[in-house]
Amino acid sequence: MKISFFIGILFCSTLFAYQENTDERFIFFLHNRFLETHELNEIHPEFGRTEYKEILAEFETSGLNVISEKRNGNVNAREYAIGIVNQIDSLIQSGVKANKITVVGTSKGGYIAQYVSTLANNPDLNFVFIACYRNSDIQNIPEINYCGNILTIYDKSDPFGVSAIERKNNSTCHINNFKEIELNTGMRHGFLFKSLKVWIEPTIKWANGNYTLDK
Repeated sequence: MKISFFIGILFCSTLFAYQENTDERFIFFLHNRFLETHELNEIHPEFGRTEYKEILAEFETSGLNVISEKRNGNVNAREYAIGIVNQIDSLIQSGVKANKITVVGTSKGGYIAQYVSTLANNPDLNFVFIACYRNSDIQNIPEINYCGNILTIYDKSDPFGVSAIERKNNSTCHINNFKEIELNTGMRHGFLFKSLKVWIEPTIKWANGNYTLDK
């Protein structure tokens, strides 16, 4: 697995800056497939521009330490996840507790996050899977095994995201906290392109250990 030079420098500097403060919370954000083959300001013909920088800004403003990069090319989800797992292991070895690390993924990024959950196999890590589960996944991607504190978010109008309760029930890892949110924005898959509070706010709460999503 090869992580870009940019994210390597970002991660190393972030780790160095916070290795003595284990109360910090970290969030890995994994964007959708569209940005893998398009520039930041390119317009999706149906959903418009992916508000990648705006999304990261929302997480940063909340006080989370954000680790993210714009992926280039059609990366292999499992191979890319291995690199994320290695970075998570480095954070934990530096003294950061697993429950202060959250992996968030939208669409294809959510599938990468599911592989991170599977490969890390750590029930204390936090995950937010957004618009990245279909009923056929059980048969088509049988190797996915949920592990961690898991929040799934999907939209009623989106054909590419439904309840993942079946995957949760089929997973062998004990899941301490599991919650699902069904949105009804009417934006189909386009809701994840935007920095909408309806999915960003519960994600921030989950990353802060608020597993009931109370106000």
